[in-house]
Amino acid sequence: MEIFHCLYLIFVFSSMFIPLVFANDPYSQALVGLKSHVIDDFNSLDDWFVPSGENPPGKIYACSWSGVKCNKNNSIVVGLNLSTKGLAGELPGKYFRVFNELLDLNLSQNSFSGQFPVEIFNLSNLRSLDISRNNFSGHFPGGLHSLQNLVVLDAFSNSFSGPLPVEASQLQNLEVLNLAGSYFSGPIPFQYGSFKSLEFIHLAGNFLNGKIPPELGNLKTVTHMEIGYNSYQGSIPWQLGNMSEIQYLDIAGANLSGSIPKQLSNLTKLESLFLFKNHLTGKIPWEFSNMKALSSLDLSDNQLSGPIPESFVELKNLSLLSLMYNQMSGTVPEGLAQLPALEILFIWNNFFSGSLPENLGRNSKLRWVDVSTNNFVGSIPPDICSGGVLFKLILFSNNFTGSLSPSISNCSSLVRLRLEDNSFSGEIPLKFSHFPDISYIDLSRNKFTGGFPTDISQASKLEYFNVSNNPELGGMITPKTWSLPQLQNVSASACNITGTLPPFKSCKALTVIELKMNKLSGTIPGSISNCQALERIDLANNKLTGAIPEGLANIPDLGVLDLSHNNFSGPIPRNFGNCSSLVLLNVSFNDISGSIPSGKALKLMGSNAYVGNPRLCGAPLQSCAASIFGSKGSGKLTLVLLLCIGVVMFIAAALFGVFWFRRGSKGQWKMVSFLGLPRFKATDVLKSFNSTGAEEAMQPPQSGSICKVVLPTGITVSVKTIKWGAKGMKVMEEFIMRLGNARHKNLIRLLGFCHNNHQAYLLYDYLPNGNLSEKIRLKKDWSTKYRIVMGIARGLCFLHHDCYPAIPHGDLKSSNIVFDENMEPHLAEFGFKHLTELANGSIPATVSRRESGEFNNAIKEELYMDIYGFGEIILEILSNGRLTNAGTSIQSKPRDGLLREICSENEVGLSSSLQEDIKLILDVALLCTRTTPCDRPSMDDALKFLLRLSPPSKTAEL
Repeated sequence: MEIFHCLYLIFVFSSMFIPLVFANDPYSQALVGLKSHVIDDFNSLDDWFVPSGENPPGKIYACSWSGVKCNKNNSIVVGLNLSTKGLAGELPGKYFRVFNELLDLNLSQNSFSGQFPVEIFNLSNLRSLDISRNNFSGHFPGGLHSLQNLVVLDAFSNSFSGPLPVEASQLQNLEVLNLAGSYFSGPIPFQYGSFKSLEFIHLAGNFLNGKIPPELGNLKTVTHMEIGYNSYQGSIPWQLGNMSEIQYLDIAGANLSGSIPKQLSNLTKLESLFLFKNHLTGKIPWEFSNMKALSSLDLSDNQLSGPIPESFVELKNLSLLSLMYNQMSGTVPEGLAQLPALEILFIWNNFFSGSLPENLGRNSKLRWVDVSTNNFVGSIPPDICSGGVLFKLILFSNNFTGSLSPSISNCSSLVRLRLEDNSFSGEIPLKFSHFPDISYIDLSRNKFTGGFPTDISQASKLEYFNVSNNPELGGMITPKTWSLPQLQNVSASACNITGTLPPFKSCKALTVIELKMNKLSGTIPGSISNCQALERIDLANNKLTGAIPEGLANIPDLGVLDLSHNNFSGPIPRNFGNCSSLVLLNVSFNDISGSIPSGKALKLMGSNAYVGNPRLCGAPLQSCAASIFGSKGSGKLTLVLLLCIGVVMFIAAALFGVFWFRRGSKGQWKMVSFLGLPRFKATDVLKSFNSTGAEEAMQPPQSGSICKVVLPTGITVSVKTIKWGAKGMKVMEEFIMRLGNARHKNLIRLLGFCHNNHQAYLLYDYLPNGNLSEKIRLKKDWSTKYRIVMGIARGLCFLHHDCYPAIPHGDLKSSNIVFDENMEPHLAEFGFKHLTELANGSIPATVSRRESGEFNNAIKEELYMDIYGFGEIILEILSNGRLTNAGTSIQSKPRDGLLREICSENEVGLSSSLQEDIKLILDVALLCTRTTPCDRPSMDDALKFLLRLSPPSKTAEL
């Protein structure tokens, strides 16, 4: 009884004490109340409590708490910094009313959401208000004009919507205004040109539209302005040339048109000018040479024409010059080589001609040069690497000639060297021991001689090496080529290489071997099975002999194996029948014997994959059983049967011809089947649309639609129709051939196409297990989600980086991710959007040399959009379908809050080892869905990020 009496007294005393404490300390009371209303998963506010005992008069407990700043005598709270504390939830405004003397309030980099509390605008002494990187939403509240002492207003990366707050223009002491990265819409208020003290203004990455107000030219104190990544109308106001103090101006990705006003050359203090990704036309103003302080100039991705102004020789501080993706022409001024600060030169995908400046690189430390896909001639400037820091040299798809300069062979700083599709000749002078960091070399489609490099094994970081289509190169594959620890791709097709394949001792990273159309002899070493990462092996058209190694069938991701046109003998190993990853096996025109192993995959290859082997039998070739046609005593029976079959076929063909004539034939039908896949006839396809005998039973699909069809051969296919005209048919046929030759385990196979002069039927594998859109909301274990993401990434990476030119998917979405019987994802409808645009005439149906570059004007936007779509699909998979088409909205959400949501949805605790995996994949999604396309990673880089994950076990549950 006494215990209960004591507890009662303690409770009564405490209830009397706390109000007494808080009566003397309203700041602590307000902050304790605020703490009780916010979500603090990381216990960042643990020290926010009032200890028991008497509170001395005037003491403010909060002055000792984290994030709280008081005046010198600790009697008033003057600063509150809750930045990066992992806080979330809605902020109740009532707890801010007592902070009348508050000077600085920082709530940045948390996950606060909901309406921004208007009560904060009553804190009239505020000098700095930072609420950036949260998720505040709704219209920006009124009352901002009350903060007349405000110097800094930073609301970057939230979810505000509606118009920009006009009231901000009344803050005459404001020096920093950052309202970027939300969903503000409407025009920029013309009143924003009336700031008297503003130095920094950032409005980029919203949904702003209308014309850029010319009043912004009145901002005489602004040194930094970013207003791009919106969708304005009209041109750049010439009045911006009056911003006399401006040093940084960014209006990129803003839908601007017209010419660049020459008045911008009045900005003599300007150091950085970014106008890329607009629709600007005309020539670059000659007067830009007046901007002597200019160090970064990016006018890329526009429609600019004309030459590079000779006057640029005056820009002595210029370090970045980016003019790529325009329609510029002429020669590169010799004066560019005189610029002492020049480090990065991007002028690819234009119409430049002539030679590069002879002295390029002699007077500056060039780091990155990309002049690809132009019409340059001559040789590489001899001093291009003399600065010692050149790490990327990209010259592909030009008309360069001659041998490589000695400076290239000694350029030890190189990481990436791309010289393909030129006319370089002579020996490959590269000394690989001088390239400690080289990772990518492409010398294909040139005229090199002198043999396959003998010291390639000394390039320890090499990942990609391609010398294909150098017909007179010659030489042999050196023994240690496969031992490079990071080597993934070796391509040396059509190089007149002789000798044998060296043993495969250490080849853990190797994914692609392409050595077709050479003179290789000997056998395939059995040690090739050590290369467990291999996805593609192409040894066609050589002189290889011996048996096909059984170990090839045990390589888990092997998708393409082409051994055609060699002298292999013996049987096809039986275990190939169980190789589920194989999408193309071609052993045609060898001396293979025995029966084709049973297995659905091998049967679907079609007879083209096996022809030219007289002693090979079994489906899809003739049966291995004795045929009545092979019996000596059956000659007469054979003759009779052949005559009967001939008569029946003649009658059937006649009837079928009459039938199609009556239905309105639109020209002779032709059938194209792809190498290594089933050989169909046009009649097989056409008959299948009327397989039940009733004309309306199975109509051909309408243009762009798809239907399931069972061919007379018994194979079930998906058929998609495309309408075309005779004018563009040739180009479309060529593009379909590229699609059909794109073989990867994560791409749906295009088996062939049947066409006349007016339309084509495209025949694809029929995969019966549905698509990702249908299954996205079903709960999956982590290993399944991992496999789906990696499969999509690998398929897309193949289209972007292993196909030449790159093939954009064009319509990447969850409904175009289909599953086979093993639930392996396959990309469907890749390239079909581009094909439709060719058919509709929305892009020219012409073929020119300029279309052979890696970055093609007609497809570059689609490549960017593919990467964006991949990021969105990752979000769909991680969120079980909740985050659909969420690429734009998540950019404004704090990553920690987003990670928390996804982990919660997947029932992953903060201490789970899977959280780091989810975090990495989420980071890839955020990178891929960045607002600016050029800020997104390539699919090659995205896949590399994902490969940092260890493949989860099949039992790893979410």
